[in-house]
Amino acid sequence: MREYKNFIDGRFVEGPEAFADIDPATGRQVAWVHEADAGLVDRAVASARAALEGAWGRSTVAERCSLLRRVADEIDRRADDLLAAEVADTGKPEAGARALDVARAAANFRSFADIMAAEGVESFLQDLPAGQQALNYALRKPLGVVAAIVPWNLPLLLLTWKVAPAIACGNAIVVKPSEETPGSATVLAEILDAAGVPSGVYNVVHGFGAGSAGQHLTTHPDVDGVTFTGSTATGAGIMRAVAPRVRPVSFELGGKNAAVVFADADLDETIAGLTRSIFANTGQVCLCTERVYIERPIFEEVSARLVDAAQKLRLGAPADPATTTGPVISHGHQQKVLDYVELARRSGATLLTGGEPATVGDELAGGFWVEPTLWTGLGNDDRVMREEVFGPVAGLVPFDTESEAVALANDTDYGLAAAVWTTDLRRAHRVAGRMEVGIAWVNTWFTRELRSPFGGFGLSGVGREGGRHSLDFYTETTNVCVAL
Repeated sequence: MREYKNFIDGRFVEGPEAFADIDPATGRQVAWVHEADAGLVDRAVASARAALEGAWGRSTVAERCSLLRRVADEIDRRADDLLAAEVADTGKPEAGARALDVARAAANFRSFADIMAAEGVESFLQDLPAGQQALNYALRKPLGVVAAIVPWNLPLLLLTWKVAPAIACGNAIVVKPSEETPGSATVLAEILDAAGVPSGVYNVVHGFGAGSAGQHLTTHPDVDGVTFTGSTATGAGIMRAVAPRVRPVSFELGGKNAAVVFADADLDETIAGLTRSIFANTGQVCLCTERVYIERPIFEEVSARLVDAAQKLRLGAPADPATTTGPVISHGHQQKVLDYVELARRSGATLLTGGEPATVGDELAGGFWVEPTLWTGLGNDDRVMREEVFGPVAGLVPFDTESEAVALANDTDYGLAAAVWTTDLRRAHRVAGRMEVGIAWVNTWFTRELRSPFGGFGLSGVGREGGRHSLDFYTETTNVCVAL
């Protein structure tokens, strides 16, 4: 059986104990994962620090950008290996994982190579008394040793979204992938090594959160910053852990995202877009829509068409080209999603479709399957409409006026994403601009320009990633002032 070992200072290292890696499509074990204890985390952080103090700390921007492009080429060459690891860990359909997760991994490295190569520095000519001047200019310096905690929903995509800018800026990084999805971070270690990334620049420690590798890493005194994507509760714990040392953090913590559908929307485009935004990756995307507000004159039609679209989704084996929808990540998460559905029922919801564990055949009977689920009859005061479920579910709610729709969409403790569906150009700009979110889409969903800012308001996180915004987190800036 496959083994996933820790990767420290350019070498794969066994841990004192190992745990099982489970395929969520079948419920069967696919690998053993070596858990890192505090001693191995110490070694990983020390190797990262040594790399910074060695030749890597003197690397030039041109050298790092060239390295990133070699990494992207190696990802392309090893695409099948990354795909196999990703699918075994997540159960997602192969076609989608190849087109999104693996392709985006290579794109992240190429994009940040281009972004870093084009990045300049601020400079200001300052007038001084007696006709003299001073030149002020800024220098970007690596943040240092960066801890990256990566989630299980898009493990490769979000891993490379952090690793690429960290390396571009000259940092050394210690990654703790989710215990549910250890494969792609381990395969990426082989890829980075083959591309020529120096020892100690990229390290992987496997394990869990509290009392394991995650806690050891985020509380380590020699870590200079933490980037984390995951739950609000875990993010709050990490923030408390780093607060005494005043370390910078970059957090993306999910959302309870809204879509607003106006009566003038192109309904064919809208239904297709909503089907994606509710059910993509089995609803396990931080940007997925869980609240759909629909203008009353079209509420019944949109609801019926969404039910029809949900019932046409094909749950099945990842390798089957007909499969559109995979399992949820684990038995525990399956139960969490189903518990929320039951909460919706008890709160008075009318289930339009789904709401049960899905039946997908004998071969996949041990997997963690949930039927695509839609309900009506609940409002923003109901708990299930306020808390992130992170599964293939959404509540549908009618509205009567534009101002009501905006108020409903913004009535949340989160603020990551929203989508507005309308053919009225003025309304589109007006409503999108009033959404209290990090990204507001109009007549689309999940379209990402990698140079644009990405992050959230409120419980959805701290900071922004993407383009120069990523560089701002992964560097410290020094102003140099020279009297002329």
